[in-house]
Amino acid sequence: MGWWSILLVSVLSGCALLPPAPVAPPAQLETAAFALNGRISINHRGERHSAGLRWTHQAQSDEILLLAPLGRTAARVYRDARQATLDEGDKHYQASDVETLMEQVLHWHLPLRGLHHWALGMAEASSPAKIERAANGQISMLQQDGWKVLYLRYDGTMPNSLPKRMQLSHEDLQVQLLIDEWEWNP
Repeated sequence: MGWWSILLVSVLSGCALLPPAPVAPPAQLETAAFALNGRISINHRGERHSAGLRWTHQAQSDEILLLAPLGRTAARVYRDARQATLDEGDKHYQASDVETLMEQVLHWHLPLRGLHHWALGMAEASSPAKIERAANGQISMLQQDGWKVLYLRYDGTMPNSLPKRMQLSHEDLQVQLLIDEWEWNP
């Protein structure tokens, strides 16, 4: 995967940007459609990769863009109720679900069913979870569906502040997610 090398160099040499003004989340956060911009770092079996990230979540679909320098799309992962697709340059892959597809092509996966809840600072309601909270009520650690999520930084100190930096671990996969910007109902 040569594009990962390009992404790593671009992220490490990155540009300094002013943080965007915070946008208030909707009242029904759990069911809200959102988009987030940020960065992702993957450590899988000693191999490290980094990329810019644009994730658009709707009730029935997710689109994840892994971005190279200057915002060029290096890979696109899309899932809806029928199927999942992954486009990497001129290569196109399909599977019945996104986790299987990512595992087949990238050899690691993101758990989108839980991840959209975790990114909002909450557990996925239909699965048991172990949760530890900081003194201010924010989740500091969450374990669910075989994943351990550490919340390293939030937008603010209120219990309902949104996460800014998270670390997800599952077996031999560690993912760092840094969220720079939220958009609601994209």
